[in-house]
Amino acid sequence: MEKEVKLECLRCGRCCLADFAAYVTDEDLRRWEKEKRQDILEMLAREHASWEGDHLVSADSGRTLHGCPFFFFDGTRFGCAIHETRPAACRNYEPGSSGLCPQFFKTHA
Repeated sequence: MEKEVKLECLRCGRCCLADFAAYVTDEDLRRWEKEKRQDILEMLAREHASWEGDHLVSADSGRTLHGCPFFFFDGTRFGCAIHETRPAACRNYEPGSSGLCPQFFKTHA
């Protein structure tokens, strides 16, 4: 029986390079409306993302969307400006569970 490995996040930011708008659920939207998080809701309306093959683009401007707009670097490590109300996809993400994570090899060796 394989032992489950629980890894601590390194705050490297690689998982945040996936576009935020692609993973927002209806439940997330309802929560942000209830919390009056206009900053998040306005960003989603402005980006109005659309899949174009293997990447997201703004359906309004055609600009390629790169990573989460709430992702920041403080000079040492990366962080999330909306961590307390981040989308379910982010809350449920387990370090090492994706090939994007540098710890992936520790859980999938």
